[in-house]
Amino acid sequence: MSVSFRALDLNLLKVFEALMTEGSVTRAASALTMTQPAVSNALARLRDALGDPLFVRSGTGIRPTQRAVVLWEPIGEALESVRSALDEQVFDPARAQTEFTLSMSDYVASLVMPNLLNHLGEIAPKTRVHTVPNTILEIADQLEGNRVDCVLSVYVNEAQQPTAIRSRSLWTVDYACFMRRGHPLAAQKRLSTRAFLNAGHVDVTLAGKRAPTYDLFLASRGLSRNLVATVNHYSAAYEIVRQTDLIAVLPSDLRSQSRHAPFLHAMPLPLKAPARIVSLFWHQRNDTVPAQRWLRETLVGMFAKSE
Repeated sequence: MSVSFRALDLNLLKVFEALMTEGSVTRAASALTMTQPAVSNALARLRDALGDPLFVRSGTGIRPTQRAVVLWEPIGEALESVRSALDEQVFDPARAQTEFTLSMSDYVASLVMPNLLNHLGEIAPKTRVHTVPNTILEIADQLEGNRVDCVLSVYVNEAQQPTAIRSRSLWTVDYACFMRRGHPLAAQKRLSTRAFLNAGHVDVTLAGKRAPTYDLFLASRGLSRNLVATVNHYSAAYEIVRQTDLIAVLPSDLRSQSRHAPFLHAMPLPLKAPARIVSLFWHQRNDTVPAQRWLRETLVGMFAKSE
């Protein structure tokens, strides 16, 4: 169904924008200083005009249909252009009282948060940042449900990334084999494949399933290791390695950040781990939101590494 531009009440597009960015009729009404029934009525008119439901209920909020996602990019950019022309809207970090919620693992948080908070303390002192745990399989749900502003993580399968989710690569994760300094294997100059596979291993899995990515890599080569345990925090893995004879394939750049570093011994992997890239993920609906755009530019500027 097509709709004439002249016949469409353009005020409805502001409601559409609020529903996309807020992910909730209640929050959209608050942002627009309208009543919930008024927003619901405007949505009904939009649905009738565009011949599509546009939004469906999802959990405690609403989720855009495919039609709404397709419409959002041109409509969002057009509204932002009009707003900028009329209001000269600029996000001022020095004055803004803004809260951001980021999803990340404890590994990523240990590398990102100290530098980010120091930076924000200097240029955006009234900004508040909250982090929530990262489960890789829930990246799209966290963003589509408007539960977080950005996710900093690897992705399980980029081919399955929803079209409404944007991403920007930040850095490549290098891995090493970690063990306690007094471990029997620590005296060797290099690890043989057999000794490595036969040793007891602990690994971290954030994907919501038992098999870590490294085991999938080994299986693709017809190999398997002695995986004794999995945990969902990198700090826990380091503590286990420090106190037991288990070894672990862990990010090498976390070593300098860990309080356990003096007690750990790192060796090159006999079977190199597949490249994993930590990326910044966000929802398409936030492409043109000034505060969101500033946050993404800040994160990219601080943590993106040129390959």
